[in-house]
Amino acid sequence: MGYEHSRSTTLDMLVFAAHPDDAEIGMGGTIAKHARAGRKIGIVDLTYAEMSSNGNVETRQREAEKAGATLGLAARENLGLPDRGLASLPEQISAMVAVIRRYRPRIVFAPYFIDRHPDHIACSRMAEEAVFNAKLRKYAPELPAWTVEQLYFYFINDAHAPQLLIDIGEVQDVKMEALRAYRSQFAPDGSEADWVETPLTGAYLDNIVARDRLLGQTRRLQYAEGFIAKGPIALERF
Repeated sequence: MGYEHSRSTTLDMLVFAAHPDDAEIGMGGTIAKHARAGRKIGIVDLTYAEMSSNGNVETRQREAEKAGATLGLAARENLGLPDRGLASLPEQISAMVAVIRRYRPRIVFAPYFIDRHPDHIACSRMAEEAVFNAKLRKYAPELPAWTVEQLYFYFINDAHAPQLLIDIGEVQDVKMEALRAYRSQFAPDGSEADWVETPLTGAYLDNIVARDRLLGQTRRLQYAEGFIAKGPIALERF
């Protein structure tokens, strides 16, 4: 997918997403901001979103590559797991564990576990299991165990009260440019013979901007993205 060194890159941050565009919706600004700061960030999409009402796999992959380049990703890959078939099955969890152990990220992100899309919920649960299993040295010992420092959850479809906010005011335009790369999902021109209206083809991108603005206003920021962590967050000092 255009990231020639993706499978040998050590990442600072690894983002799991059920479908291409999930990570961009939930934390595209955070990705862009940290990439600008020199952090190596990768997205691992679990499925090709082959069940999506609009577009097709080939189009979605081209869009994902364009979006990733816009955000400044160091790596992006797709595990090819079944869309609407994500589950905590041994073979699916082991594929995610292998990714964590190859990239050795300090931080892992996954969709928040409360969401209207069942695949987002499944991805959240699976990522939590994979992070746990990745540190077990007797689990799939052909790859060295790796302990992730922290697992954070990002919001996709809904707004929830966050524990943490990231100021994305300086990169909101980059986030939206990355999202507009997914024309087949958010702004199809109607020329596709089998095009249908979905919740994404209305004012969905406007709603993302509104949500980011609303989250930012809680701390007098222009735009922000919110995150939740399970377990305590360790800080050296305030």
